[in-house]
Parts: sequence; structure tokens; C-alpha cells
Amino acid sequence: MNLSHGYGVTLSLADAERVLRDAHDLGVTHFDTAPLYGFGKNEDMLGPILEPIRNEIFLASKCGLTGVNGQRVIDGRPETLKITCEESLRKLKTEALDLYYLHRWDKNVPVEDSVGALKDLLAEGKILAIGLSEVSADTLRRAHAVCPIAAVQSEYSLWTRNAEIAVLDACAALDVAYVAFSPLARGFFADMNLVSADFVKQDIRRAMPRFQNPHLEINQSLLSDYRSLADIAGCTPGQLALAWLLQKSPKLHVIPGTTSSEHVRENFAAMEVSLNDDVIESLERLVNQETISGPRYKPATQLEIDTEEFETFA
Repeated sequence: MNLSHGYGVTLSLADAERVLRDAHDLGVTHFDTAPLYGFGKNEDMLGPILEPIRNEIFLASKCGLTGVNGQRVIDGRPETLKITCEESLRKLKTEALDLYYLHRWDKNVPVEDSVGALKDLLAEGKILAIGLSEVSADTLRRAHAVCPIAAVQSEYSLWTRNAEIAVLDACAALDVAYVAFSPLARGFFADMNLVSADFVKQDIRRAMPRFQNPHLEINQSLLSDYRSLADIAGCTPGQLALAWLLQKSPKLHVIPGTTSSEHVRENFAAMEVSLNDDVIESLERLVNQETISGPRYKPATQLEIDTEEFETFA
């Protein structure tokens, strides 16, 4: 997503190709995109770049949330999902997607109907596995009853622990992988000097309460102790956040986005970081749903998702 959407800085085709190729050369094989990212531009970009190595990678895209006439539109109707899939296959220059997510559950359409359309695509060989994004444990179970769900992708990081309410347990019970997006808290644990006033106009964090004062100042007050824990663990602050997630479960995957080859290398090296119990305990006591200030989304966006929520915020 970061290459062409979300944080206000869109890489040139040449720079994006350099980051993607450096990632693959390093050993990264899991690439995740969506029609929403750049309103189609991300898939257009990735298709030609990844086509020569298509047989060496695991390629995921999504449906149910797209850009229409410059606006985000949630549409989970079966006919729409099938059209979206055809467009993604064309843009990504592939005959099948390894994993295809319902990006958002359209609450105007029974999830069983949307997953039924994905089941059809699975039977046709156009997708090889079905995923869901930002869903509750109950919705996951409903969808899984229609067709086995391979993965759930939702936000999960030190400062967003909603998955621990119910979805992680549901995934474990159903043998579903969990894919954590924004594992670095949208850069909060990678850039120790984030200032909301510096965000460009298109940066989605401008509308996220945790990145606005007074919440941001409260959250940044945790960073001094957080840096100290990274020093104790012998890693960078970003690697600390990733290592914490990676040690949660072998069924848990992280997809840290970046526009930098340097950060690709740093993130990849987090797999070599081993955190002892004392560091993990201190880390979880320092950063959790009770110590972080502010909801992760503004109210209008919160209505679009289906994940369980903690009752109160600090």
C-alpha cells in the first residue's frame, strides 16, 4: 500500500520497482495489494514488476472496497466481487491469486453471499484461497461455514490489540492464519519523531485520533522507555515491534509496508530477533490498550469495520 497510497508520498515506477526487487532479492515472497490502493494504481504498478517472478512469490489482493469516482466504496455484492477479481487478474498479469480477501464486509450484504461469490472464484481456479479483513470472530465463523477461510487480515500491533479479544482464538480454533497489517503502528514504532503537523495532505494519519494531540503527546511519552527496551533487546525500535508479533504464533504473519529498501532490510532482520520473557512482559505492560490514548479510527471509519473493540480508551 505504501508505494502508492495512504501516506501521501507516491513513489515513481522506477523507485517502486527498486524497492520491490530489493525485497525479493532479500527473500521476501509475500506481496499484498488491493484495488483500493491508489485507486487501482498499485495493482497497475505491481503487475509488470512482479510478472517475471510470479512463480516465485505469494500474491494477495482484495475485493469489496474500491475507489469509484474518487471515493472509497464498500460493495460486497457477488457480481461486484467477481468483476473486481477479473480486473485484478488483468492488472496483476496473473491467471490466479494465491489469496483473495474480502477487504471489508459490506454490512448491506450477508457475509455468506459475499463469501459464496469467492467460493465460486475458488472453484473456477481464479483464486487459490479466501481471506477476510477487519472482521469479528462471529463473522469469521459465519464465513467459514460457507467455505474454509485461509486467513484473516486485520490491524495488530503493540498499540492495537483488538485481535486478542476474540479473533485470534477463533483463528486458532479454525486453523486460520492471521495476517497483521500496520504491525509498526503506521510508523509510530519506526519513526520516533513523528509530528502530525508534518503529515502531507493525503496522509491518512491526519484523520486518525492517535496521531493528533492531545493523544499523540500522551502516546509519545511512552517512547523513551520503549527505546530502552529495544536497546536491551539489541535491536531497532521497529524490529522490537515486529519481533514481538512474530513470537506470538507460527500462524501469525506480518506485512510491514515501506517505501524504503533500507527499511525492507531492517524489517526482514526482525525475524532474527529473539525477545526474552522479561522484555516481552515489560513491553506489554508499557504499551497496551489501556496505556495508548485515542481510538484507532475516526467514528465514520469505525462504522465500516467489524472487529471487536475494547470498551474504553485511555
